[in-house]
Amino acid sequence: MEILIQQLFNGLTIGSVYSLVALGLTLVYGILHIPNFAHGALYMMGGYITLTMMTKYGLHYWIAIFVSILVVGMIGVLMERFVFHPLREAPPIHDKIAAIGILLFLEAFAQFVWGAEFQSMPTPYGQVLQIFGLTFTMQRLLIVISAIVVMILLTLFLKKTFTGSTIIAMSQNREGANLVGINTNRVAMLTFMISGGLAAIAASLSAPINLVFPAMGQLVILKAFVIIILGGMGSVPGAILGGYILGFSESLGATYISNDYKDIIAFVLLVLILSVKPTGLFSKGGH
Repeated sequence: MEILIQQLFNGLTIGSVYSLVALGLTLVYGILHIPNFAHGALYMMGGYITLTMMTKYGLHYWIAIFVSILVVGMIGVLMERFVFHPLREAPPIHDKIAAIGILLFLEAFAQFVWGAEFQSMPTPYGQVLQIFGLTFTMQRLLIVISAIVVMILLTLFLKKTFTGSTIIAMSQNREGANLVGINTNRVAMLTFMISGGLAAIAASLSAPINLVFPAMGQLVILKAFVIIILGGMGSVPGAILGGYILGFSESLGATYISNDYKDIIAFVLLVLILSVKPTGLFSKGGH
């Protein structure tokens, strides 16, 4: 029982990171219909910027994360303005090719600036807690709590603010939103900024328990795509639920089946769920 509870908590930790990454990805797809393959590179940049702010400039962990959110958010805006916006009338394949190009460029840039070696990120929350005979680290608790807070704030922003309403309106009908006076260009830039910020938060929270390296976003973004397909392309609740389903499945599968097959579980889940519900758990009927 202790092992089960421990693994459920580990699944909650992994799922929180996956959900944050998938949220940024599903926002961009749901609003702009762009499968942003470069999102994993934004995740990677978030980890490196937080690490640099802490180790080179001596900033506190939370301040470094805030700087990372701003910088990666601006990278997202630049991507939208200079790459995806000019391609809005082009065939869909052009978006995909451009996104892969950005991914390769940012990975090469990271390798040039920070090197190819694995780096560890320090954290002020390295303490180990014993609760009811179970062992937890402060950093893992921090990941879970921070992710839940961010998801709640994002949901409130989308549901309760005028700006959030414009984002939802644009996801439902871009032409209609434009006709009623919504600045679709501004909404597109804001969407990419939020998406980049979510990737930076996810990387900054998870890096202290993992490592920072140029290819760190590749497997994460692959799983994020699995998550948003599971949850329904463009669905925010689906991205959150899909992230936790995958996190729990990987954690329990690694313990009770084999750690060697942990990364395959995502794709087995994809096949099983889509066999039962081909449109995903929370599919948006309009798309």
